[in-house]
Amino acid sequence: MRDTRHRGPRRPDGPADGLPADLVRDVERAGYYPAVVADVVRVALAGEEALEHFVHPETTFDEGDQVRRHVTVLVLTPTRLIVAHADDHSERDDRATPPGHPETVRAVDAGATYAMASTEAVPIDRVTGVVVTHVVDRPERYRPGGLPREVTLGVAWGIASRVDLEPAGCADPECDADHGYTGSVTGDDLSLRVSADAEGHDAVDGALRFARALSAATSGR
Repeated sequence: MRDTRHRGPRRPDGPADGLPADLVRDVERAGYYPAVVADVVRVALAGEEALEHFVHPETTFDEGDQVRRHVTVLVLTPTRLIVAHADDHSERDDRATPPGHPETVRAVDAGATYAMASTEAVPIDRVTGVVVTHVVDRPERYRPGGLPREVTLGVAWGIASRVDLEPAGCADPECDADHGYTGSVTGDDLSLRVSADAEGHDAVDGALRFARALSAATSGR
């Protein structure tokens, strides 16, 4: 008799199934729960081709000197920018899932600590800005094609904004009237700082390569 019991949706053969080999390699090299990270990226890609990617691991310390690990994975497809985050949490943390991150997976680790991984898929035509800041040592010795000491990649798509305010003034230096405040609103959805001193020159080169690909995609090329 044929078994007709419901077995649920078919899972792929492995967490990295369908991902480019170089993306899988970079996720594994980052060393932060690669099976979890690869799986959430695969779900977000939904079978779409990965044209370019960048994986950025980061380790920080909180006020109690507890080590916090974080990894960001950026993937560019023909139609979307995939942004995946994974970081450490403990049971005492009371942190909500960031808005706009509907896909969340928790991996329990030693009972008291778990990893939270979330993804956001941004349509390319929603990306409103790509900002790349270069820090170059000894610029007088710089040669075309050289690498900066560090790069900060900023991407905005309208989910989060930063408001900078300061007291407003006027042209009269003797004026002491209250002119209220003036300020600016800037997109602050994603900002990654990559340093050759900390992550190596290959990481800086990878960040620049991804920035070029994303800039080209947002220009319609």
